[in-house]
Amino acid sequence: MSAKKLLMVFVKNSLPGYVKTRLAADVGAAKALEIYQRLLHQTLSVAAGADAEKEIWYSAFIEKHDEANKKQFNKKLQQGESLGERMKFSFYEAFGNGYHKVVIIGSDCPELTSDIVNEAFRLLDSAGLVIGPSEDGGYYLLGTSRYIPSLFEEVDWSTENVMPQTLEKAKKKSLSVRFLPKLNDIDTLEDLKKSRFFQDG
Repeated sequence: MSAKKLLMVFVKNSLPGYVKTRLAADVGAAKALEIYQRLLHQTLSVAAGADAEKEIWYSAFIEKHDEANKKQFNKKLQQGESLGERMKFSFYEAFGNGYHKVVIIGSDCPELTSDIVNEAFRLLDSAGLVIGPSEDGGYYLLGTSRYIPSLFEEVDWSTENVMPQTLEKAKKKSLSVRFLPKLNDIDTLEDLKKSRFFQDG
């Protein structure tokens, strides 16, 4: 396994009323927390199968004893106010630490697989930017082969504008872009109803 590749997993701390707030409005905070914990378990299992170094970035505090311990994740704390600032900082640190390929994922996409993550790293051999688009207009995965701070600046996060704005920034930087399969994030009750993962489980 090459130390030049890094997979970063962005997560929220598992607290009721703190995670999946849009979903919680329909199903309640306790049920939303249960769903989030299932999503997190699935995400960490997928990440564990990736051929890369792994970091888990917590939103509020570093959890000392959780599932990430068993799967050998380095633990970090997100820095910044907005999602963009937090992602930008994590990429800055990753490339500053000598990684050549860096991929970030969240914990909202139960359809994500280890093969898709590994394909993202492979595509970075010939592309400056790899994106896994989500059905809501955002992305579930983003990977780069160098630090590009503008990708995380002036983006309307959690809206359908995320993907077009990101692609416009890539165009301005003359980045070659490769796409992964479009998948479904779980943010709302409608997303949950469409998910095969929760129908099966």
